[in-house]
Amino acid sequence: MLKILFSPAEGKKIGGDEDKKELFGSNSAREGILNEYNTIVNSGNNDAIKELFGFKKFSDCEAYICDIFNSPLMCAIERYNGVAYEYLDFDSLQTEAKEYLKSNTIIFSNLYGAILGGDTIANYKVKQGNNVGSFIPDKFYKDRFSYQLELYLANCEILDLRAGYYDKFYEVKKPYTTLKFLKEGKTVSHWAKAYRGLVLRAVAQNEINSISEFMSLEIDGLSVAEIKVIKNRTEIVYNITNL
Repeated sequence: MLKILFSPAEGKKIGGDEDKKELFGSNSAREGILNEYNTIVNSGNNDAIKELFGFKKFSDCEAYICDIFNSPLMCAIERYNGVAYEYLDFDSLQTEAKEYLKSNTIIFSNLYGAILGGDTIANYKVKQGNNVGSFIPDKFYKDRFSYQLELYLANCEILDLRAGYYDKFYEVKKPYTTLKFLKEGKTVSHWAKAYRGLVLRAVAQNEINSISEFMSLEIDGLSVAEIKVIKNRTEIVYNITNL
Protein backbone atom coordinates (compact mmCIF):
# COMPACT_ATOMS: atom_id res chain seq x y z
CA MET A 1 0.00 0.00 0.00
CA LEU A 2 1.14 3.54 -0.78
CA LYS A 3 0.87 6.31 1.81
CA ILE A 4 1.26 9.96 0.85
CA LEU A 5 2.71 12.50 3.25
CA PHE A 6 1.24 15.98 2.69
CA SER A 7 1.41 19.51 4.08
CA PRO A 8 -1.47 21.51 5.59
CA ALA A 9 -2.40 25.01 4.41
CA GLU A 10 -2.71 28.35 6.16
CA GLY A 11 -6.24 28.82 4.80
CA LYS A 12 -9.15 26.74 6.08
CA LYS A 13 -12.78 26.22 5.16
CA ILE A 14 -15.27 27.12 7.87
CA GLY A 15 -18.09 24.93 9.15
CA GLY A 16 -18.35 21.17 8.97
CA ASP A 17 -20.85 18.46 9.89
CA GLU A 18 -18.69 15.39 10.56
CA ASP A 19 -18.82 13.34 13.75
CA LYS A 20 -16.01 13.39 16.28
CA LYS A 21 -13.66 10.42 15.98
CA GLU A 22 -10.39 9.17 17.40
CA LEU A 23 -7.55 10.84 15.51
CA PHE A 24 -4.42 9.13 14.28
CA GLY A 25 -2.22 8.31 17.27
CA SER A 26 -5.10 8.95 19.74
CA ASN A 27 -6.79 12.13 20.92
CA SER A 28 -5.24 11.88 24.38
CA ALA A 29 -1.73 12.27 22.93
CA ARG A 30 -2.72 15.78 21.80
CA GLU A 31 -4.60 16.78 24.94
CA GLY A 32 -1.94 19.13 26.30
CA ILE A 33 -1.30 21.13 23.15
CA LEU A 34 -4.99 21.36 22.25
CA ASN A 35 -5.87 22.57 25.76
CA GLU A 36 -3.13 25.20 25.57
CA TYR A 37 -4.37 26.36 22.16
CA ASN A 38 -7.95 26.57 23.42
CA THR A 39 -6.89 28.55 26.49
CA ILE A 40 -5.05 31.16 24.40
CA VAL A 41 -7.81 31.46 21.80
CA ASN A 42 -10.48 32.05 24.47
CA SER A 43 -8.33 34.16 26.80
CA GLY A 44 -9.51 37.55 25.59
CA ASN A 45 -5.84 38.53 25.22
CA ASN A 46 -5.92 40.06 21.75
CA ASP A 47 -2.14 40.36 21.43
CA ALA A 48 -1.56 36.72 22.35
CA ILE A 49 -4.24 35.60 19.91
CA LYS A 50 -2.83 37.71 17.06
CA GLU A 51 0.65 36.36 17.73
CA LEU A 52 -0.54 32.73 17.70
CA PHE A 53 -2.53 33.20 14.50
CA GLY A 54 0.09 35.39 12.80
CA PHE A 55 -2.30 38.27 12.11
CA LYS A 56 -1.72 42.00 12.57
CA LYS A 57 -5.39 42.93 12.84
CA PHE A 58 -7.63 41.37 15.47
CA SER A 59 -10.57 41.46 13.08
CA ASP A 60 -8.80 38.80 11.00
CA CYS A 61 -8.71 36.53 14.05
CA GLU A 62 -12.42 36.47 14.74
CA ALA A 63 -13.26 33.59 12.37
CA TYR A 64 -10.94 31.30 14.36
CA ILE A 65 -12.05 32.20 17.89
CA CYS A 66 -14.05 29.24 19.15
CA ASP A 67 -14.01 26.38 21.61
CA ILE A 68 -12.03 23.87 19.57
CA PHE A 69 -13.54 20.97 21.54
CA ASN A 70 -17.11 22.00 20.66
CA SER A 71 -16.73 23.25 17.10
CA PRO A 72 -18.03 21.91 13.79
CA LEU A 73 -15.75 19.22 12.40
CA MET A 74 -14.62 18.52 8.84
CA CYS A 75 -12.31 15.89 7.36
CA ALA A 76 -8.77 17.23 7.24
CA ILE A 77 -8.41 16.67 3.50
CA GLU A 78 -11.44 18.95 3.02
CA ARG A 79 -10.66 21.52 5.73
CA TYR A 80 -7.63 23.10 4.05
CA ASN A 81 -7.95 25.42 1.06
CA GLY A 82 -4.45 26.63 0.14
CA VAL A 83 -2.90 26.39 -3.33
CA ALA A 84 -2.20 22.64 -3.22
CA TYR A 85 -5.75 21.93 -2.08
CA GLU A 86 -7.24 24.15 -4.75
CA TYR A 87 -5.44 22.10 -7.40
CA LEU A 88 -6.36 18.85 -5.65
CA ASP A 89 -10.00 20.00 -5.96
CA PHE A 90 -11.30 17.34 -3.59
CA ASP A 91 -14.99 18.20 -4.07
CA SER A 92 -14.89 17.32 -7.77
CA LEU A 93 -13.41 13.85 -7.27
CA GLN A 94 -15.36 10.61 -7.53
CA THR A 95 -16.35 8.88 -4.28
CA GLU A 96 -13.67 6.19 -4.65
CA ALA A 97 -10.92 8.80 -5.04
CA LYS A 98 -12.20 10.73 -2.02
CA GLU A 99 -12.13 7.61 0.14
CA TYR A 100 -8.64 6.81 -1.10
CA LEU A 101 -7.42 10.23 0.05
CA LYS A 102 -9.11 9.93 3.44
CA SER A 103 -7.41 6.60 4.08
CA ASN A 104 -4.00 7.07 2.48
CA THR A 105 -3.00 10.71 2.96
CA ILE A 106 -1.17 11.78 6.12
CA ILE A 107 -1.27 15.54 6.71
CA PHE A 108 1.13 17.23 9.13
CA SER A 109 -0.90 19.90 10.92
CA ASN A 110 0.70 22.74 12.89
CA LEU A 111 -1.81 22.05 15.67
CA TYR A 112 -2.92 18.42 15.40
CA GLY A 113 0.34 16.89 14.16
CA ALA A 114 0.11 13.83 11.91
CA ILE A 115 -3.51 13.12 10.94
CA LEU A 116 -5.15 11.05 8.25
CA GLY A 117 -7.02 12.81 5.49
CA GLY A 118 -10.27 11.41 6.88
CA ASP A 119 -9.63 12.51 10.47
CA THR A 120 -12.13 15.16 11.55
CA ILE A 121 -10.73 18.47 12.82
CA ALA A 122 -12.03 21.87 13.85
CA ASN A 123 -11.31 25.16 12.13
CA TYR A 124 -8.09 26.46 13.69
CA LYS A 125 -5.18 28.79 13.05
CA VAL A 126 -1.53 28.38 13.99
CA LYS A 127 0.97 30.25 11.86
CA GLN A 128 3.68 27.94 10.57
CA GLY A 129 6.65 28.05 12.92
CA ASN A 130 4.76 29.53 15.88
CA ASN A 131 4.69 27.95 19.32
CA VAL A 132 1.40 27.09 20.99
CA GLY A 133 2.03 28.47 24.44
CA SER A 134 4.81 26.33 25.88
CA PHE A 135 4.52 23.75 23.09
CA ILE A 136 6.81 23.73 20.04
CA PRO A 137 4.57 21.79 17.64
CA ASP A 138 7.19 20.27 15.35
CA LYS A 139 9.38 19.13 18.25
CA PHE A 140 6.40 17.92 20.31
CA TYR A 141 4.96 15.83 17.51
CA LYS A 142 8.33 14.49 16.32
CA ASP A 143 9.08 13.28 19.84
CA ARG A 144 5.59 11.97 20.50
CA PHE A 145 4.48 10.49 17.18
CA SER A 146 7.56 9.30 15.26
CA TYR A 147 7.45 5.78 16.69
CA GLN A 148 3.73 5.45 15.94
CA LEU A 149 4.29 6.64 12.39
CA GLU A 150 7.12 4.16 11.91
CA LEU A 151 4.86 1.31 13.03
CA TYR A 152 1.98 2.54 10.85
CA LEU A 153 4.20 2.90 7.77
CA ALA A 154 6.29 -0.22 8.33
CA ASN A 155 4.68 -2.22 5.51
CA CYS A 156 3.86 0.74 3.25
CA GLU A 157 5.66 2.56 0.49
CA ILE A 158 5.91 6.33 0.99
CA LEU A 159 5.43 9.22 -1.42
CA ASP A 160 6.50 12.36 0.43
CA LEU A 161 4.79 15.44 -1.02
CA ARG A 162 5.40 17.66 2.01
CA ALA A 163 7.01 21.09 1.87
CA GLY A 164 10.47 20.90 3.44
CA TYR A 165 9.38 22.58 6.68
CA TYR A 166 7.28 19.58 7.67
CA ASP A 167 10.30 17.27 7.71
CA LYS A 168 10.68 18.69 11.23
CA PHE A 169 7.55 16.81 12.33
CA TYR A 170 8.72 13.43 11.09
CA GLU A 171 11.94 12.20 9.52
CA VAL A 172 11.38 9.24 7.22
CA LYS A 173 14.02 6.61 7.94
CA LYS A 174 12.94 3.90 5.50
CA PRO A 175 13.18 4.20 1.69
CA TYR A 176 10.80 6.83 0.32
CA THR A 177 10.14 8.85 -2.81
CA THR A 178 9.91 12.62 -3.13
CA LEU A 179 9.42 15.02 -6.05
CA LYS A 180 11.10 18.14 -7.40
CA PHE A 181 9.65 20.47 -10.04
CA LEU A 182 11.72 22.47 -12.55
CA LYS A 183 10.77 25.13 -15.08
CA GLU A 184 13.48 25.93 -17.62
CA GLY A 185 16.00 24.28 -15.35
CA LYS A 186 15.07 26.26 -12.23
CA THR A 187 13.30 24.96 -9.12
CA VAL A 188 9.83 26.45 -8.68
CA SER A 189 8.29 27.29 -5.29
CA HIS A 190 4.72 28.61 -5.60
CA TRP A 191 3.95 26.31 -8.50
CA ALA A 192 5.43 23.37 -6.62
CA LYS A 193 2.42 23.62 -4.29
CA ALA A 194 0.07 23.51 -7.26
CA TYR A 195 1.78 20.49 -8.76
CA ARG A 196 1.84 18.64 -5.45
CA GLY A 197 -1.92 19.07 -5.45
CA LEU A 198 -2.21 17.88 -9.05
CA VAL A 199 0.01 14.88 -8.35
CA LEU A 200 -2.09 13.94 -5.31
CA ARG A 201 -5.23 14.26 -7.41
CA ALA A 202 -3.83 11.96 -10.12
CA VAL A 203 -2.69 9.43 -7.52
CA ALA A 204 -6.18 9.37 -5.98
CA GLN A 205 -8.01 9.19 -9.31
CA ASN A 206 -5.93 6.17 -10.29
CA GLU A 207 -5.93 4.66 -6.78
CA ILE A 208 -2.17 4.16 -6.95
CA ASN A 209 -0.98 1.43 -4.57
CA SER A 210 2.78 1.35 -5.09
CA ILE A 211 5.73 3.43 -6.22
CA SER A 212 6.08 1.26 -9.31
CA GLU A 213 2.48 2.12 -10.25
CA PHE A 214 3.24 5.79 -9.57
CA MET A 215 6.29 5.68 -11.84
CA SER A 216 4.04 4.53 -14.68
CA LEU A 217 1.51 7.30 -14.09
CA GLU A 218 1.31 10.05 -16.70
CA ILE A 219 0.55 13.47 -15.19
CA ASP A 220 -0.54 16.33 -17.42
CA GLY A 221 2.05 19.09 -17.62
CA LEU A 222 4.90 17.05 -16.17
CA SER A 223 7.69 15.00 -17.71
CA VAL A 224 10.37 13.09 -15.83
CA ALA A 225 13.79 14.73 -16.30
CA GLU A 226 15.88 12.73 -13.84
CA ILE A 227 15.69 10.27 -10.99
CA LYS A 228 18.19 10.60 -8.15
CA VAL A 229 18.79 8.15 -5.32
CA ILE A 230 20.39 9.67 -2.22
CA LYS A 231 20.67 7.22 0.68
CA ASN A 232 17.06 6.22 1.47
CA ARG A 233 15.49 8.97 -0.65
CA THR A 234 14.53 8.59 -4.30
CA GLU A 235 13.93 12.01 -5.88
CA ILE A 236 11.95 12.21 -9.10
CA VAL A 237 12.76 15.46 -10.90
CA TYR A 238 9.99 16.70 -13.17
CA ASN A 239 10.10 19.32 -15.89
CA ILE A 240 6.95 21.45 -15.97
CA THR A 241 5.87 21.56 -19.58
CA ASN A 242 2.75 23.75 -19.54
CA LEU A 243 3.50 26.66 -17.18
